[in-house]
Amino acid sequence: MRNIKGPAIYLAQFVGDKPPFDTFDGICGWAGSLGYKGVQIAAWDGRLIDLKQAAESEAYCDELKGIAAKNGVEITELATHLQGQCVAVNPVFDDALDAFAAPEVRGNPAKRQAWAVEQVKLAARASRNLGLDAHVTFSGALAWPFLYPWPPRPAGLVDEAFNELARRWRPILDLHDELGVDVCFELHPGEDLFDGTTFERFLDKLDGHKRCCINYDPSHFRLQNLDYVGFIDVYHERIKAFHVKDAELRSTPKQGVYSGFSDWPDRAGRFRSLGDGDIDFRSIFAQLSVHNYDSWAVLEWECAIKHRDQGAREGAAFIAQHLIDVSTSTFDDFIDQGADKSAVNRALGLDR
Repeated sequence: MRNIKGPAIYLAQFVGDKPPFDTFDGICGWAGSLGYKGVQIAAWDGRLIDLKQAAESEAYCDELKGIAAKNGVEITELATHLQGQCVAVNPVFDDALDAFAAPEVRGNPAKRQAWAVEQVKLAARASRNLGLDAHVTFSGALAWPFLYPWPPRPAGLVDEAFNELARRWRPILDLHDELGVDVCFELHPGEDLFDGTTFERFLDKLDGHKRCCINYDPSHFRLQNLDYVGFIDVYHERIKAFHVKDAELRSTPKQGVYSGFSDWPDRAGRFRSLGDGDIDFRSIFAQLSVHNYDSWAVLEWECAIKHRDQGAREGAAFIAQHLIDVSTSTFDDFIDQGADKSAVNRALGLDR
């Protein structure tokens, strides 16, 4: 078994226009002061990183690493959730997802997709220049509006959606493979990859591509009432990144998984700060350790109730308390009976 690294924090929900959140130096200092050892960078935010420069310049990446180290943290991964979402967009989401893209490509779906593909490829090169072996993203969604099988879908719609999704991602994954970087898809409602079945369908279309991996986030599984601990046992070989995010599902006579279009505080299923939801993180950390996950445990803070500053303060300690120094021996080593063949035969009654 191996040790999980942490605690780390995803900066997407904290970067802003006021100090210390408006510069990479400032936000790294803030994270380090709270006890975090790593930061995951939202690669679309110019206050944190110039993605194009990072893809082209090792010197610039060394500068970023130096800023992080000065503040007592490491860069854990780059994240391209907004860009990845735009790799595959169903037309129903065109207007909403234009806000994720650069101004010059908005209103033009073809240009927006090309921009998104190039962005994710830049993240691959930047990851390599930063010495990172994994990067976190979303898959995008073509089939998501047809999730519920009513009204009946045209025959072959889902299969064709996954064919196209794989077609768009294969060259991106191939580049990552050339560079030695895993693509860790966050399995998330709103994406075509949102559970184990959809991930397997995608992976099959990609002929089991070695760089097609998972950013494990149990909050999205809890809100689907999915066995999030068993998921680790099934997919551990593909889990290369880990978002530590809490959630709760409080089914009522009025609401269940779909939560009735309610606002976040009123939903049956809602995200919570670490320790405030109902996710069993002790079991999660144990099973990840059993299966030799040795990368970062990264807080992703999203809560419908608690202020983000309190969530960040509490999150570092919460993760630290759940990290396991894995055993290098067994608890019954003191009863060492040795490797005695005759003793084995006697115990089994084979020497009679």
